[in-house]
Amino acid sequence: TVQDITNQKMEEYSFAGIIGRDVKMRELFETIRDITDVNIPALIQGESGTGQELVARAIHQLSPRKGKPFVEINCGSLPFNLLETELFGHERGAFTDAKNRKIGLFEEANGGTIFLAEIGEMDLNLQVKLLRVLEDRKIRRLGGNRNIEIDVRVVAATNLELKEAIEKNAFREDLFYRINVIRLELPSLRDRREDIPLLIDHFIDRFNRLQEKNISA
Repeated sequence: TVQDITNQKMEEYSFAGIIGRDVKMRELFETIRDITDVNIPALIQGESGTGQELVARAIHQLSPRKGKPFVEINCGSLPFNLLETELFGHERGAFTDAKNRKIGLFEEANGGTIFLAEIGEMDLNLQVKLLRVLEDRKIRRLGGNRNIEIDVRVVAATNLELKEAIEKNAFREDLFYRINVIRLELPSLRDRREDIPLLIDHFIDRFNRLQEKNISA
């Protein structure tokens, strides 16, 4: 049936939940396979909507860390003080509204992976703290008096050209080299038009299942 053919196509051209048969995507899949067993930071570069989160999840799910937490946060969605406490947590009384201890995302992700989306939007002061965490593999909650050892793989993503941000003093060069150990370039859909029919089939099938319909392209 048409549905069976569609399902076969999806299986053939699906990689860890990512759809693609374009040569750029196949190269990306090979890179992901090559880096899953190494515990070093990765930087995903691509326009918004190109699947940064899907790639980060694929790196996690195909790695030995797959049974541990995958934690994500958009670094451009929160102001400095809120992002700081989200990432590193705080102790009770650390500031006026800190009525209880809060465990930060780095602690939550211990043993697993933390995905820092839109890292190019992170405040410079917080970049310093993140750099220290990457170097020492330790965090300290706001208001805390002891370091906490962590084992977390950092996967970051941005739609900005970070080298330009460095020239404008908007991003730290030392942090860039820390997170840019492995770089994955995500092509835009306009650069992989061969995948458009596949994606159309994928989304029709997905929404057919959700809406209990039988629409075909």
